[in-house]
Amino acid sequence: QVQLRESGGGLVQAGGSLRLSCAASGGTFRMYAIEWFRQAPGKEREFVAAIFGSAGSTYFTNSVKGRFTLSRDNAENTVYLQMNSLKPEDTGVYYCAARETQFYNTDSRAMDYWGKGTLVTVSS
Repeated sequence: QVQLRESGGGLVQAGGSLRLSCAASGGTFRMYAIEWFRQAPGKEREFVAAIFGSAGSTYFTNSVKGRFTLSRDNAENTVYLQMNSLKPEDTGVYYCAARETQFYNTDSRAMDYWGKGTLVTVSS
């Protein structure tokens, strides 16, 4: 059973940066696709980014391309989501999720494990 724990959320002004962490335990971390989703108030949960495969390939939704990056520390079983040039529309609860596969999927229903989320608030 994999357990995921997010950290790093907070309040930041537009244009600022935050780094979210997703720490995993209980599984073979490097074998999983690790993904980030977010949910804004009153909206559905949406895919943000994924890191997958032995080479640590990444994929981002269009709205964050060029602003967000992902990295993975297999020794620490942790994935980092670096968020730069934040916008008010990036506000939401950010969830880390894992799939027991080396391929990503943008559908939240395809995730096998979830963290509890961390709140990101970007003020204008």
